[in-house]
Amino acid sequence: MSALLSTRALDAWYGDFQALFAVDFEIAAGEVVALIGANGAGKSTLLKTVTGLLSAPPDAVTFDARPIGGVRPGRLVEMGIAMVPEGRRLFPSLSVRENLLMGAWTRRSGPWNLAAVEALFPIVRERAAAPATALSGGQQQMVAIGRALMSNPRVLICDELSLGLAPVVVREIYNALPRFVESGLAVVLVEQDVATAQAVSDRLYCLQEGRVSLTGRSAEVAREDISRAYFGL
Repeated sequence: MSALLSTRALDAWYGDFQALFAVDFEIAAGEVVALIGANGAGKSTLLKTVTGLLSAPPDAVTFDARPIGGVRPGRLVEMGIAMVPEGRRLFPSLSVRENLLMGAWTRRSGPWNLAAVEALFPIVRERAAAPATALSGGQQQMVAIGRALMSNPRVLICDELSLGLAPVVVREIYNALPRFVESGLAVVLVEQDVATAQAVSDRLYCLQEGRVSLTGRSAEVAREDISRAYFGL
């Protein structure tokens, strides 16, 4: 499969501090790829770079064979890259439905609209008029996912979907994952729970101190190899 989104020899910096070192990453349409690693490994930096929040040389990041390094975040959403941010970051002054509709500002065509999101997560229809921040953490996560889907992305980047949520809620969210990829949507998952990351993804990358320490097919990578790559042992 050809890559839809990729990085090649990607370096990233915060001032004089180098956070990523020659990172090669790729994901194809219809694929779920997990990104794992300890805190400070570089996962968030990689996401910030591919979503335009950190600068990069144009050719270091490509989307649909086009160089996009340094392209502003709003333009990347218009092109088809959406993110579910860590902590959800819903608009507290808006209702559940208004938060969802904010995701449709690009007016990209595709399978995701209000009815489709409400069918995926019925709670967002039941609580449509409620302030988004009045919902439970898991319900807010569903709103955040729905808001991103409303932009009809080609790549959906999910940062720590399970963080702080009860296991039953995490299962409910991940049970919806096959619906995301039915139409060819590519999903990048940053996930602290390695077992979950392995179970729901096709491939995985492990980062350690800003470098790719392991990559492979999720079902084939041994847990011992993941441990070594994760902790640098």
